[in-house]
Amino acid sequence: MNSLEDIMVVGLTGQTGAGKSTVSKIFRQCGFALINADNISREVVKKGSSCLNEIKDCFPENVISENGTLNRRELAKIVFSDNKKRELMNSIMYPYIMGAILQEIHKYADNGQKMILLDAPTLFESRADDFCELIISVVAKEHLRRVRIMDRDGLDHEQAQARIDSQLPESFFIGHSDFIIKNNKDMENLDAVSKEVAEKVIEYYHDKF
Repeated sequence: MNSLEDIMVVGLTGQTGAGKSTVSKIFRQCGFALINADNISREVVKKGSSCLNEIKDCFPENVISENGTLNRRELAKIVFSDNKKRELMNSIMYPYIMGAILQEIHKYADNGQKMILLDAPTLFESRADDFCELIISVVAKEHLRRVRIMDRDGLDHEQAQARIDSQLPESFFIGHSDFIIKNNKDMENLDAVSKEVAEKVIEYYHDKF
């Protein structure tokens, strides 16, 4: 739980390919400030950063491009096929990401934003759920997620499945979330369900704070 007075951080997470980014946009339309952990993860590994230097020391040279930036595709090939390598990468990156998230929370609080949505694919793994008053998870059937990942990221079947297999199971998200949004139908249904959940979260905020 966050410790900032009158500020509520809501964690948004879920399975890759389930539609979390769309839900995030809907919550922004409903008045939530957004912290995007994916964007932060890109910021902390910028050329010359301490985080990137640590990655360079622990991974093969080909994860750093000739121009000194992170080669995300090469790093992904390594970490999504080797659990130990993925854990190593996470142990390097998560402290930097967590620090940046906390800075963003304080920035929004200073600007008078009361309800903040933390969009984080690895919310639980990074322990960023410690910041959150409520947690929302977006889930979907595996075959739908696999097709979406292939279309979105230009991956083949095997690569998409590797990303799915690297994540926590649906049962974990269901057991550790306050709200579950299932995205197995069309966009109209996802929009309606997301707005309904957003309204409930806003009501929760006004009742408690």
